[in-house]
Amino acid sequence: MKKSYQITEYESFVNKENSADGSKYHYLPTQDFEALLDFVRFNKNKKDNAEELFSISEKSNVTYIIAKNYVGLILLKNGTMIEILPKIGSTNFESDEVKALVTKMLSTLKEYPFKNLQSSSMKTVKMSMFDVFVRMFIDKINSIVKKGLKCGYETVESNEIFFKGKIKFSENIKYNYAHKERNYVEYDEFNDNRSENKLIKSTLIYLYRNTLNYKNKSDLKKLISAFSNVDESTNYKKDFNSVKVGRNMENYKLALIWCKVFLMGESFTSYSGSKVAFALLFPMEKLFESYVANKLKKVLDLENYHFSAQDKSFSLFDEPNNCFNLRPDIVIKNKQTNDVFVIDTKWKSLSQEKNKNYGISQADMYQMYAYQKKYNANSVTLLYPHTELVNKDKQIQYKSDDGVIVNVKFVDLFNVETSLLDILNEVICK
Repeated sequence: MKKSYQITEYESFVNKENSADGSKYHYLPTQDFEALLDFVRFNKNKKDNAEELFSISEKSNVTYIIAKNYVGLILLKNGTMIEILPKIGSTNFESDEVKALVTKMLSTLKEYPFKNLQSSSMKTVKMSMFDVFVRMFIDKINSIVKKGLKCGYETVESNEIFFKGKIKFSENIKYNYAHKERNYVEYDEFNDNRSENKLIKSTLIYLYRNTLNYKNKSDLKKLISAFSNVDESTNYKKDFNSVKVGRNMENYKLALIWCKVFLMGESFTSYSGSKVAFALLFPMEKLFESYVANKLKKVLDLENYHFSAQDKSFSLFDEPNNCFNLRPDIVIKNKQTNDVFVIDTKWKSLSQEKNKNYGISQADMYQMYAYQKKYNANSVTLLYPHTELVNKDKQIQYKSDDGVIVNVKFVDLFNVETSLLDILNEVICK
């Protein structure tokens, strides 16, 4: 790894060293800055709307690349790593604390292979984000090795003194014209030198060369030795096309997803660029929503309450064809009384100093109003991350004379389960 740079949401990279004055601006060497600039511009016109990832501004002949609402890492092909961490209020939390929080959040994303991240996160907070992901891959391959590498039939061509399989006549004439005792044959051999294992071994070697973490390097070396009978992949694309992950190969599935990320830059998000090895970037809005839903379900009394995430019960209009779907983040229903409580998460730092409404979006309030009406909810709650900019115990509530009440609550991300339990007690048990 050449060098590592770390910023938080809404901070900026500049390519002029004398412009990087103040905590919000970080100097990035010209070569790396241009590579990142190419990456942002390349993705800006894609349908994924990468403007949310970075924005570009210019002032006094200085170009600024500003991180927006995504966190994760970008690994450039020259080895430079760029880490983006979430901004939590104005307090400068230790980056290790924030990184541990991000790993916990990632572990709750169902559509990504991060299920084993939580078990490793507390051991890896001193690592870079890259090495945290490497650690995850190591953990997965360890489980594969313990169960034994899967074998398959490999087609082998060789010049032998025995006869096996079938003779390759043209090769036999070519190599054995003066050696009648030999046979150039082709046969199938049952061994562990199959495409899936080749790809894993190549990934282990790639990561061994790129990680600087001693523990990761040591464990990667041990794992490489476990694949001693397996060749490296010489054609990644061909081997990935040969992959067969059936029922007996289910434990290889996540490992091969990681192999694609590391070997071919096929990240879980569709961001890419000619000078980028891979980008693992995740929207904080989605991470926050997933994390809160996961933890809320754990502290909720599921014997007495029904829990639904991304609920699809209603549309804004019933005709024509139930158009304009409503999808609140969390819907809780009391099984005995049928009382309904709607909670929506918003990744935004509110502040008492912004205005009388703390910076709450009017569009969000329209949304909560619609939720209350369609679900006939007893209460609706907007849930924001707690920062020091607003007292988390402050009672913020908006009431309408037609019966709509919107609560505004704050969750402490560093004490999340206790914080959510307190919020539940206030919202559904009062």
